[in-house]
Amino acid sequence: MQVVDLSHSLKEGMQIYPGDPIFSSSCALTIEKDGWAVLSLSMGSHTGTHVDAPSHYIADGKTIEQIPLSTFIGRALVIPLTHKSAREVITWADVAPYASQMAEGVIVLLHTGWSQYWGTEKSIEHPFLDRTAAEQIIATGVQVVGIDALSPDATLLEGTGSFGAHEVILGAGCVIAENLTNLHALEGSNYTVHLMPLKIDGSDGSPVRAFALETPT
Repeated sequence: MQVVDLSHSLKEGMQIYPGDPIFSSSCALTIEKDGWAVLSLSMGSHTGTHVDAPSHYIADGKTIEQIPLSTFIGRALVIPLTHKSAREVITWADVAPYASQMAEGVIVLLHTGWSQYWGTEKSIEHPFLDRTAAEQIIATGVQVVGIDALSPDATLLEGTGSFGAHEVILGAGCVIAENLTNLHALEGSNYTVHLMPLKIDGSDGSPVRAFALETPT
């Protein structure tokens, strides 16, 4: 069975969304001194490849442990968008050709190709989804939208911007997956995606080990 890793590694000095807590890892116990090894970890709830729960943007939205695990497993629908340039808008016209394949239980994956810039300054210039496109996707019954970039909305270093995709998707009680990678490996075959979050009570999101399993036809 073909398994595709869709996650970035968590490590010291890794990229974070501007303003988020940094990731740190330090030795707490060692085999030599204590008889076993344990790391002390510190990170934000949206570190690395992760999922956003509705409570990330919606005051009374569900937290991560309140979302059924089945939500995080679904058939992959990869939408190729690598032709999009820096900070270019992804519109409904770009994704509409795939609308007939969208439904509840399908995980829509926006393949911008921007994971190649992970850890570089260019990563913040990723293409982004406009509000109308997000509304149309969610209207099909899709409950999870993923992207191989920092956010489905534009990432801004200064000032306030629009977070229309977050507001629409999370406002509908659905889930966003961010900082995915290797989406190109899913094109042309049938895959089931798994986005398993940690069960953190009251959390607005969680890092995940995202992967895809090839589905027999």
